[in-house]
Amino acid sequence: MILGIGFENPFLVGLIGLGCMFILVLTGVRVVFAAAVVGLLGLVELLGWGPAAGIVGTIPHSKSSVYALSVLPMFIFIGFLAFHAGMTQQLFDVARKWVGWVPGGLAVATIFATAGFAAVSGASTATAAVFSRVAIPEMLKHGYDRKLAAGVVAAGGTLATLIPPSAILVIYAIIVEESVGKLLIAGFLPGAVSALVYAAIIIIWATYKPEAGPAVKGYTWKSRIKAIPGIAPIMLVVFIIMSAIYNGWATPTEAGCLGAAVVFLMSIFRGTKISTLKSALMESAKLTVMIFSLIWGVLIFVRFLGFSGLPEAFTTWIVSLETDPIIIMICILLAYAVLGMFMDAIGMLLLTLPVVYPAVLALGFDSIWFGIIVVKMAEVCLITPPIGLNCFVVNGVRPDIPLGDIFRGIGLFFVADVITIALLLAFPEIVTWLPNLM
Repeated sequence: MILGIGFENPFLVGLIGLGCMFILVLTGVRVVFAAAVVGLLGLVELLGWGPAAGIVGTIPHSKSSVYALSVLPMFIFIGFLAFHAGMTQQLFDVARKWVGWVPGGLAVATIFATAGFAAVSGASTATAAVFSRVAIPEMLKHGYDRKLAAGVVAAGGTLATLIPPSAILVIYAIIVEESVGKLLIAGFLPGAVSALVYAAIIIIWATYKPEAGPAVKGYTWKSRIKAIPGIAPIMLVVFIIMSAIYNGWATPTEAGCLGAAVVFLMSIFRGTKISTLKSALMESAKLTVMIFSLIWGVLIFVRFLGFSGLPEAFTTWIVSLETDPIIIMICILLAYAVLGMFMDAIGMLLLTLPVVYPAVLALGFDSIWFGIIVVKMAEVCLITPPIGLNCFVVNGVRPDIPLGDIFRGIGLFFVADVITIALLLAFPEIVTWLPNLM
């Protein structure tokens, strides 16, 4: 072969490439570079320089021009523009007035506010960064344990991976060639269930340990009702996007464009400055480029795995196991939990789905249901050490809160995520009900 390695078995080359990939990631090499380099060298070994260069050279253009991917910059722009227009602060204020009186009320308000913001952002790290500025100071001012205050923001940010519009769900749909619209709709109920489980865990914890999250009282019914119009802009955008996709009168990309236009007009009406709009556009562009670059690099590696025959071999082995499929599914999810300790969510899905997805289908599981389950696992990985990207985001915005305290603060929410995943495994209708009505 061109590289002089001389392996005649493509499967063996695939295994070696997979091992090299994980070693590079574990040693700190960014997923995009590790995947691209290993993928290129693997293709050269299997096919030679000419075919390998041809495949690698066409991926950036062919994948960037996929129509479904154009929804990502729109969803990302909606979130950043909503934040810069001040809609986020109003969302938190309304939630605080309505649920602040329960044990751990400000933390519960943070969960509901992050869920609302997730419905217009689609980016977990952006949600965590925004509410680190909005919610943590308010909780600390009312005497909340800083571990709980930081943990609830890191965990609340993960809701953006499930509640539509979700960037990760779009990426999953592109990889497995599933309906983007159905996946986005499917994430709505599981995202709501996840938020409710988070809130219940906080209330139970604060009931037994009130000093960690004291209730905030003094708001009248008049002040609560008066605050409701503050959430109208975000609720309008959510309604437009969800109804457009659900009723089928707009594609997800068209719905995203319409939502972005509505938020843009609202921000202009609120007197948002040109410099603020420029900041939202720049931040959206940076995050979009990062996601697209990751997709390019990993898809080179995915092409290599395809030529090695590794996904087919893994599927054959999984199907041959004389074990209950749900036990195999639990083992797959546990493997994701371990991988998530060392990889970011998008990179993990891009690398594993080409191997795991065919096996999941062969076991008889629903594609959309599995997508929600695996994205929920990606949520868990966003708050688990040592990577725990959302925890690092919170620490970056609030360096006065040690990273160790943030990781300790997410313990409650890890338990909540396990409960949510168990519910989705036991009652798949939570995921499939809405998509089946479309």
